Amino acid sequence: MSQTQTISIPTDGGAFDAYLARPAQDGPAPGVVVIQEIFGVNPNIKSVADWLAGEGYCALALDLFWRLEPNVSITDPNDEELEKAFGLMTAFDQDAGIGDIQTAINYLRADADLCTGKVGTLGFCLGGRMAYLSATSTDADASIGYYGVGIQDMLGAAENISTPLVLHIAGQDEFVPAEAQAAIHAGLDSHAHVSIFDYPDQDHGFTRPGGMHYDAAATASAHARSLETLGKALR
Repeated sequence: MSQTQTISIPTDGGAFDAYLARPAQDGPAPGVVVIQEIFGVNPNIKSVADWLAGEGYCALALDLFWRLEPNVSITDPNDEELEKAFGLMTAFDQDAGIGDIQTAINYLRADADLCTGKVGTLGFCLGGRMAYLSATSTDADASIGYYGVGIQDMLGAAENISTPLVLHIAGQDEFVPAEAQAAIHAGLDSHAHVSIFDYPDQDHGFTRPGGMHYDAAATASAHARSLETLGKALR
């Protein structure tokens, strides 16, 4: 069983909460900053951190929306909650969020008893976009994005990528349509540090257990690829 706790991390303008899951065995481990979907640090995101801790990583899921509403946790969203989640994403300050991700990376690296000093990022949906931006705008040692939204509009920053970046793309994703997927491939396929994996039959959120588009086999394939990248980059 992993060791878990909720911590508070100071940053400019206040402090944000984060869910920390670490391996059962004592000693420092490579770190992974887990980046939420639009539903906040909910049980699903905490389960991702728990999974990574079970794989030998010190996983920290930070609250990206703390400046708007601290500790959002939406599960089984109804129409009202979906409206709230999309509203939070619209109001979200992306630049401040990147700063918070860097702060989370720094937090892990600063504790030699907790972390080996190698830290990656891994996120979903909004978090997938932020994982891409963490590859372009932070000093993460590796970055992994699942069905990240809006990446096609940020390809100019790809020249800043100098560590491994993995993108998992759902072929049937209504939020990342075919033309956006084609633009991502055109902009990144030739990049030496980027690996893109396509899941042609999958829809947005295919790795979210209990979600309407969850697919266990595709999730297992994507997660295995993520663990391979994290193992090479962080160990």
